[in-house]
Amino acid sequence: MELLQVADNVAREKNIDREIVVTAMEEAIQKAGRSKYGHDQDIRAHIDRKNGQIELKRYREVMENDAEIENEVAQLTLDQAKRIKPDAAVGDFLIDELPPLDFGRIAAQTAKQVIMQKVREAERSRQYAEFKDKVGEIVNGVVKRVEYGNATIDIQQGRAEALLRRDENIPREHLKNGDRVRAIIYEVREENRGPQIFLSRTHPEFMAKLFTQEVPEIYDGVIEIKSVARDPGSRAKIAVSSRDGSIDPVGACVGMRGSRVQAVVNELGGEKIDIVPWSEDIAGFIVNALQPAAVAKVVLDEEKQRMDVVVPDDQLSLAIGRRGQNVRLASILSGWDIDIMTEEEESARRAEEFRVRSALFMEAMDVDDVIAHLLVAEGFSSVEEIVETPVDELNQIEGFEEEISIELQNRAAAYLETKRKELEEKRTALGIADDLMTLEGLRPSQILKLGENDIKTRDDLADLATDELVEILGEDQITAKDANTVIMAARAHWFAEEDAATAQAQADEDAEDQPQAAENAA
Repeated sequence: MELLQVADNVAREKNIDREIVVTAMEEAIQKAGRSKYGHDQDIRAHIDRKNGQIELKRYREVMENDAEIENEVAQLTLDQAKRIKPDAAVGDFLIDELPPLDFGRIAAQTAKQVIMQKVREAERSRQYAEFKDKVGEIVNGVVKRVEYGNATIDIQQGRAEALLRRDENIPREHLKNGDRVRAIIYEVREENRGPQIFLSRTHPEFMAKLFTQEVPEIYDGVIEIKSVARDPGSRAKIAVSSRDGSIDPVGACVGMRGSRVQAVVNELGGEKIDIVPWSEDIAGFIVNALQPAAVAKVVLDEEKQRMDVVVPDDQLSLAIGRRGQNVRLASILSGWDIDIMTEEEESARRAEEFRVRSALFMEAMDVDDVIAHLLVAEGFSSVEEIVETPVDELNQIEGFEEEISIELQNRAAAYLETKRKELEEKRTALGIADDLMTLEGLRPSQILKLGENDIKTRDDLADLATDELVEILGEDQITAKDANTVIMAARAHWFAEEDAATAQAQADEDAEDQPQAAENAA
């Protein structure tokens, strides 16, 4: 019974199944038995789960008479087996009882090592199974040791450890042995040395979870956290919305006299938190996200998810924030690129755009500045738009008649045809392949720019990285997101060819198998 008591104690201490410990003991006894009777012997041990009685047996497998015996001490022929047991058959095992082991010092040490190794493996498996589903949860722990700013945290009273790396800890927060720590589990890896649990106090989700703990309405699902942006240790923004119109999401998160938000601020080392009401109106939402700065006007580019925000001169530094912190957090919170400018800068920019577009129409269609200004004022930005706009709509422009509208469209079409011919000549001169010309997502001028940089086929484009394509075309011509989309479109035929090759290989294999199957059937 002593063995079973030891197994119970170990299983309870390590929080693992008792059966795992008993099985480890059996393997240890088997290893000790092989050390005494020979390593080639098939020695098997069994511990009775009720009374702790140990049985040690030797197994010998019965083989065919003409079979090749690979292990003479663990195998024997049928004739040899029948001399010992007349009714022996091939595949049977002859079992011999062995006397109980008298563990010497070396054998006992070996058995102990086997048991501890199995127990450690079981403990690691238990820890991984327990924590892999806890990613995203907050845990409490005690700092066990600190090395080069990386803290090892005891999170289960000695039964599990986690790592809080220096870059995942709040800046200017110095941990010492024995300090109590709250952090979020953001990754769990299964490695040879055991599960590696990684903690973070800088992750945006950590702040979201802290609010969930402090604000019952968030925990109950009445208030939803839409997005979080953090500059750890300095400032953060959190967007919240309410599913109940009678509950103010910002007020609920602030709490009575700021008690709820202050509890989160204290946990984050004094990090200033802006609580922003979320809105489906992206313009209104970003205006709220840029508070306390006052916004005069916003101009959206939904296709590029970019927004120009115009603020009074005295609000510029407040809107941008120290080292761009305020606008950067607002951009992360909304997922939009935000460009802050003063009213004077916006006016100058619009005037320049008006001048450039007017000059384009004057040159392309040989019209005077009055007509060009009218077209720009109506929102036209390219010659293509004039060709694609119905004559009836052009006639609605003040001062335009059907004759003028038709003439404008004819001149615009002639200009585009001239440009098309020029483009074709340049394409031929540069040797740009047809497959690149037909790729969606690029304008003809951009394709020519690629050709000038020796990118002349779809495969050439597919070999580029996103940042390389942006560098060639210019950040003002294509975003990183659009560049990635174009590159993936260029690579699409690679994947199609791989799928076709795989299908053909499978078809060839099936064709080879059919004659063999017919031959077997015959």
